[in-house]
Amino acid sequence: MMPEPENCPGVQTANAGLASACQGCPNQKICSDPNKKLEDPGKALVAAALKNVRNKFLILSGKGGVGKSTITMLLTRYLSKKHTENNFGILDIDICGPSQPRLLGVEGESVHQSGSGWSPVSVDDNVCLMSIGFLLASPDDAIIWRGPKKNGMIRQFLSEVDWGTLDLLLLDTPPGTSDEHLSVVFYLRNDNNEGDKSLNAIIVTTPQEVALLDVRKEINFCKKQQIPIIGVIENMSTFHCGFCGKYSEIFPAKTGGAKAMCEEMNVPYLGSLPLDPELAKLCDQGEDITSLKSDTVDALDQICQHFVNFF
Repeated sequence: MMPEPENCPGVQTANAGLASACQGCPNQKICSDPNKKLEDPGKALVAAALKNVRNKFLILSGKGGVGKSTITMLLTRYLSKKHTENNFGILDIDICGPSQPRLLGVEGESVHQSGSGWSPVSVDDNVCLMSIGFLLASPDDAIIWRGPKKNGMIRQFLSEVDWGTLDLLLLDTPPGTSDEHLSVVFYLRNDNNEGDKSLNAIIVTTPQEVALLDVRKEINFCKKQQIPIIGVIENMSTFHCGFCGKYSEIFPAKTGGAKAMCEEMNVPYLGSLPLDPELAKLCDQGEDITSLKSDTVDALDQICQHFVNFF
């Protein structure tokens, strides 16, 4: 087969060979043949690139603004400090809103390329990060791409980054259940191994029903795609006032919050994280949060106990 054009809908999609971008492509007849199952060559490249990555976690939520990027960073920071003998990576596939360089304090760093691929940016001795934020001329640059180009970037990240040996790779995803999610699941899932448990999902939500409505969709997405769900984390469950010391609900859980939803949908509930202004300040500055004395860090410790079996 010839190389895919830039706007190719993908050889595995229902629109393969039928989209306007397919007109004039030498592969159009092959792609549009319903009796011909094609294997995307990129899938083999991804499998080869990630052969030494033991576990891959998708950090998901149907709702924007619930703190997926922050949770990704907090889990990585805390687990890497608790398990110093293990190696961790973060892949920021939120193409239009890459937050990880800022959260991890490596904004402005450069990605180097060698014969073995892109080298992710080192954050700590056992943590590395790859994000499109490193490839932009300015943090304020807007990425105005259609789906196929974003999907091509995701495939490039998965197949051309030299991660080395990792015990855990966390993928910070955008909101929703669309192009980026379908692409990353397609490339990461091992269809030839039904017992493959290396790809799992962590769902993030806030307590209010407007968030839980979208998170239910994300849970159903995982079930339809047969992605095991490690559990749900309820973020910003309460607010701890630094002046009076009292807790208050910013997002009232009028329907029982994440815990009730987990019982209803039969998925594990990992715990809740209070909103702490001091921790939020450290996150915004890209500083390490693990030494902070905080109820949120204590709650994070309890949540991280669920991951000990992956090391």
